[in-house]
Amino acid sequence: MVAHVRRRPPLDVAFVVPRSGPAGIFGPSCEACGTLAVEEINASGGLLGREVRLRVVDGGRPPGEVAADVGALVDAGLVHAVTGWHISAVRQEIAPVVSGRVPYVYTPLYEGGERTRGVFLAGETPDRQVLPALDWMVRERGVRRWCVVGDDYVWPRVSASVARGYARTMPDVAIVDEMFVPLGTEDFSPVLRRIDRSSARGVLMFLVGSDAVRFNRAFAEAGLDRQLTRLSPLMEENMLLGSGADATRDLYASAGFFEALPTASGLDFSLRYTDRFGVQAPALNSLGESCYEGLVLLGRLVDGAGELATDALEHAGRSLVYDSPRGVVRLAGNHLLQSVHLAQADGLGFDVVARLTDAPA
Repeated sequence: MVAHVRRRPPLDVAFVVPRSGPAGIFGPSCEACGTLAVEEINASGGLLGREVRLRVVDGGRPPGEVAADVGALVDAGLVHAVTGWHISAVRQEIAPVVSGRVPYVYTPLYEGGERTRGVFLAGETPDRQVLPALDWMVRERGVRRWCVVGDDYVWPRVSASVARGYARTMPDVAIVDEMFVPLGTEDFSPVLRRIDRSSARGVLMFLVGSDAVRFNRAFAEAGLDRQLTRLSPLMEENMLLGSGADATRDLYASAGFFEALPTASGLDFSLRYTDRFGVQAPALNSLGESCYEGLVLLGRLVDGAGELATDALEHAGRSLVYDSPRGVVRLAGNHLLQSVHLAQADGLGFDVVARLTDAPA
């Protein structure tokens, strides 16, 4: 009689990434990076001896719809964790639905302040990403007067408030105007007229995906790229491609990862990505990489805890330090602390020009 080994059921993860909406422009890179992470985790034995599988949820839809879908999956026992890139308005709907029930690793840069039980944050926050970049622009480029242009939801508004507070503490630095537009805005003419009439020498952008692409094109067509510097914490290689080389003059971005990041761990990750998906793959970028980071972080937490209970994961995270494509990272208060870099657009790519913050030891 032949004995049959009972195979453990898969560990399914709701992978909430944008397949629609303004952020859909970099959704394919998010999915590719998630696929790479799961394949590497499974090649090393999976999590808790179980194969990890992704169940993709379109995070580009209205927040309530996304949260309802994720909640239904959790209620039915069809997913055992949640992760992925989606805007903060979506996170604010998902977090209370899954809190204490399944772990939730939120991967994007965000405005800070999330303290919901069982939510882990893999992305950059304004104090470590936006403010050091502004300080560099003041010190190295002499840009002291800024306009803010952002989409009208929590991340742009709270981040702009942080920037405004910073400006008040700096001599001769000012936010001279702030403009917030609906997600999906196509006509930036009124915004551009206000920028042109202002005394600003720089534009701080909190625009998502295709909104930023349309703004960049209109900004260059109006000739403002010859007068003002642009700085964004959410600007990646797919968005540069969409903007076009003629629309990226004097454009800077700050992030924990760039494809051009000249570190051993970053270059190795880029090589693995290209080997897996080929040269025609979606452009590798910080936002896609964050989805890889989120799954790796989930794996590290589960390995340390030996279970999926959120309390055990939070306890395991208190001493978590590891090497990632972003370099050495450390979890503190459920937030992943990492080095942040500043890069300048060079046509359709980025040149990393400075390290703004280091990952705390």
